[in-house]
Amino acid sequence: MGGISGFGRPLAHAAVSMAMACALSAPALANPSMTTGDITSQPIGHYDFCKRLPAECGIEPDDQRPLRLSDELWDEIKAINVSLNAAITAVSDMEGYGQVEYWTYPDEGFGDCEDYALEKRRTLMEAGISLANLLITVVRKRDGEGHAVLTVRTERGDYILDNLTDEVRLWSNTGYQFLKRQASDHTGRWVSLKHDANMLVGALR
Repeated sequence: MGGISGFGRPLAHAAVSMAMACALSAPALANPSMTTGDITSQPIGHYDFCKRLPAECGIEPDDQRPLRLSDELWDEIKAINVSLNAAITAVSDMEGYGQVEYWTYPDEGFGDCEDYALEKRRTLMEAGISLANLLITVVRKRDGEGHAVLTVRTERGDYILDNLTDEVRLWSNTGYQFLKRQASDHTGRWVSLKHDANMLVGALR
């Protein structure tokens, strides 16, 4: 997805105002974070996205530390999730672009799950969060359908920003099967995900 014109920054400012209006305490406890495995294949949509925008997929973030999550930053993350869920209209890739799978920034105000995730990633990056902690993640929903969300990697655990809910939840509380996510050290690489409860069920091709 390319740069968003007249869309991301105003929403980010609005999100900060919203955060101030509805501040809540950051989560007090952290369950274990996701366990990553080996380098794995990119989702085809991300592969095509990287071909179109190679600069997006060759970044090696300098700061690899998990995000230190203050109450203020937690409120901002939640507010951005809410504001972008409301601002973007859910439309399938076939409806929007005439393709089965097409990852892009929702410049026109519509997109599907990975487009929401990409825009949330960009908006939070503009707010100062390292890309090492903003990781697009592929999951399988309870009905078996593939889905994309944004993982925010923090010292308190891995939290999920999802276009299907305004609630920011710990990854283990989503009910999803976690398959793979972007590597924290390189934006063009993906790693498999492991979990003792067999949450890893395979790799989406």
